Amino acid sequence: MSGSSPLSRFQPVLALRSRILRAIRQFFDARGFLEVETPVRIAAPALELHIDAMPSGDAWLRTSPELHMKRLLAAGCERVYQLGPCFRQGERGERHNPEFTLLEWYRTNADYRDILAETKALIAAVAEAALGRTWIDFSRTHIELMPVWEVLTVTEAFKTFAGWNPVEYFDADRFDLDMVNKVEPNLPTACPVVLMDYPAAVAALARRKPEDPRVAERWELYIGGIEIANAFSELTDPAEQRKRFEACAVERRALGKPVYPLDEYFMAALESGLPPAAGIALGVDRLVMLLAGATSLDGVLPFRDP
Repeated sequence: MSGSSPLSRFQPVLALRSRILRAIRQFFDARGFLEVETPVRIAAPALELHIDAMPSGDAWLRTSPELHMKRLLAAGCERVYQLGPCFRQGERGERHNPEFTLLEWYRTNADYRDILAETKALIAAVAEAALGRTWIDFSRTHIELMPVWEVLTVTEAFKTFAGWNPVEYFDADRFDLDMVNKVEPNLPTACPVVLMDYPAAVAALARRKPEDPRVAERWELYIGGIEIANAFSELTDPAEQRKRFEACAVERRALGKPVYPLDEYFMAALESGLPPAAGIALGVDRLVMLLAGATSLDGVLPFRDP
């Protein structure tokens, strides 16, 4: 009877996902990270302009565990990671689902370049454990996951593919449109690509570069043209963070979007002293999709929302 179920076709990809999750945990456990769980239903989602939380009674479902995990760093944890569900309103498509699995990890006394080196090692370790190799075939492209990752600054990418410099002349609407329509479609696909050093205006929780405060220490990872991870050196200045949250609240209100309460527990953690730190969010469902050679989340999520 079970063989006649439409779900039976997902058995190979479920086995692959299991190997991927096991490899992720082995990677971090071997490096002295502590696996943690933080609340899924929260009172104050992080204020970000284009990320909308799903209501849950008088609270919301988390869009990310980031603020709670950074509270753990402030409390003395040095290396933490988490695998778990997150939720975002209005996100559904070939590469988006309203409910999705995120891997996030954070380290004290590290910056975004340390996280980049760690991510490179993680992708190689997971591919080797799950597939027995460090290359994939995705969307008719052979992609070598090691050893070369191409690194482009956002300025370089926009000058090359969109013809302007968003650090010198930031325009939020133009930036978003050109990223989707001009930059991302033209990124190299034969190896992973890192877009590094974003305009500070699009990095709400990231530290600015000391040598150029117009730029934030943030990068995103693309594999096969698919955005797979977002990382940055953490902003640890409580006054600057409050200012950014309050400015975002004004922008969200002007757009008719819900304005969430400020997470005062997180702000108190910053005020108590968050050490220099860096962190990353990596989309597990997209990673499974890539390693499975599927071009849509439909091929790897057996219980997708209608």
